[in-house]
Amino acid sequence: MNQPTNSVPAREADTVTAADRLVSAAAAGVPCAPIRDLIGSDDLVAAYAVQNRVNALREEAGATVVGRKIGLTSKAVQQQLGVDQPDLGVLFADMEYPNGGDIPMSRLIQPKIEGEVAFVLAADLVDGPLDAAQVRGAIEYAVAALEICDSRIENWDIRFGDTVADNASSGVYVLGTERRTLDEVTPVDVVMSMAVDGQEVSSGNGAACLGDPIEAVVWLARTARDLGQPLLAGQVILSGALGPMATVAAGNTVTVTVSGLGTVTARFVGEKEA
Repeated sequence: MNQPTNSVPAREADTVTAADRLVSAAAAGVPCAPIRDLIGSDDLVAAYAVQNRVNALREEAGATVVGRKIGLTSKAVQQQLGVDQPDLGVLFADMEYPNGGDIPMSRLIQPKIEGEVAFVLAADLVDGPLDAAQVRGAIEYAVAALEICDSRIENWDIRFGDTVADNASSGVYVLGTERRTLDEVTPVDVVMSMAVDGQEVSSGNGAACLGDPIEAVVWLARTARDLGQPLLAGQVILSGALGPMATVAAGNTVTVTVSGLGTVTARFVGEKEA
């Protein structure tokens, strides 16, 4: 590939082009072509470079980072995409909606829903071994969570590089209000059921999330530190799906029930609603 006339290195130029494609898709509410033609399907460095650029643009526009999400925690999904590790994305303050509230479909492009356990940190995870004991000690409480994933890539035609670059296919999320410490609930033992309009569409348990949601946060803490963006006190952590994703449409009400953590619910509204 010839170097662009503005003297930006070809690799950096591809990063900029990929980020611009994703930003434009988000702004227009219209999905774009995959970006793996620019950065490859499995180039971790390039994919996170694109994610960092997209997220930096959001911060420059006034968005505030409030946490992280872990994606690809399911072995089945990893095998589908031909990868052997999860990925991470950034949570911004404007991505959270209240429990029991309405979520506008105009905010989303191709939403899919997941039931999860979320954690809120009481301490930084910067130094030390970042093992399970340290992670457990840093968690203030756990809650049930509904994550609404989304993809700026048309038809969810994604490979690892696409989803990493696209902020781990993040959308918005809802947190439950029943806060439990880890003395009160054991994340690996929870059971999850997710229903749309009263009909169950997904179920699973804590072990479906990398074997244990705590181990998922261990992976996240170490990876975030390696990337130079360690986890900090007060941040929200979406630890990953406990069961298969499901689709959602305007007019649907979604309820996630997680044993020991109660329920979290949201209704999807918008111009597409009949």
